[in-house]
Amino acid sequence: MNFRLLFSSFAAGALIIATVSAANAAACGGSFDAWLNEFKTEAAAKGISQGAIAAGLSGVTPDQGVLSKDRGQRVFQQSFEEFSGRMIPPRLGPGSNRLKQYGSALSRIEAQYGVPGEVLVAIWGLETDYGANTGKFPTIRALATLAYDCRRAERFRAELMDALRIVERGDLSPSEMRGAWAGEIGQTQFMPSSYIKFAVDFDGNGRRDLLRSAPDVLASTANYLASYGWQRGKDFEPGSANFAVIQQWNKSEVYAKTIAAFASQLARAP
Repeated sequence: MNFRLLFSSFAAGALIIATVSAANAAACGGSFDAWLNEFKTEAAAKGISQGAIAAGLSGVTPDQGVLSKDRGQRVFQQSFEEFSGRMIPPRLGPGSNRLKQYGSALSRIEAQYGVPGEVLVAIWGLETDYGANTGKFPTIRALATLAYDCRRAERFRAELMDALRIVERGDLSPSEMRGAWAGEIGQTQFMPSSYIKFAVDFDGNGRRDLLRSAPDVLASTANYLASYGWQRGKDFEPGSANFAVIQQWNKSEVYAKTIAAFASQLARAP
């Protein structure tokens, strides 16, 4: 289950409804094929290659399952004690093992970005159980469905454009891009816009691969946090400047406190 999306969608007790322009409102309510052709034209005008457009969008159809998920979101009402008590204990042992397994990479990541390994591993565990549950929805189809739907068209139209940019720069192929129903990709669940801004090639293989490369995943997550002002060597307890950065990852206080508590327990683990 994508807790990050659930929390971020309802952190303020309401859905984030993007403003839809008159032109896009008309397009989203009409024929999907007509909408898709108009989107392809816009993508080309923004400099995306015909190869990437064809690879990403040929044969794409709306996914009613995505719309059902979007319509079926519920306000999350668990307390910090309930949520953290359910989420942290089963992930603590595996998380401690990941700290050891990737200790060298995590040390290099902290040296470069200032973010300690236990924070990154806590996020990794909470988001996808260390990559075990990244989601199975075809990302481009999911984003096209939500961009065509009139409810939050502008937001997801931009994300779909960035998904094509990921394809164009060779990080992932369209067939590889599978994730959560709202378009999050990879082992710490980046939206395509965040993938474009923050994903890094830390293993040096020429691709920013947040599906398979743990070093890329961890370094990209650190880059995200550093870009929002993470303070090297400072604590991340609630009320601190670094805790406010964690809330840029997820604005829910319950989720952010769970990340911080999980990271603190990992730091104390033998």
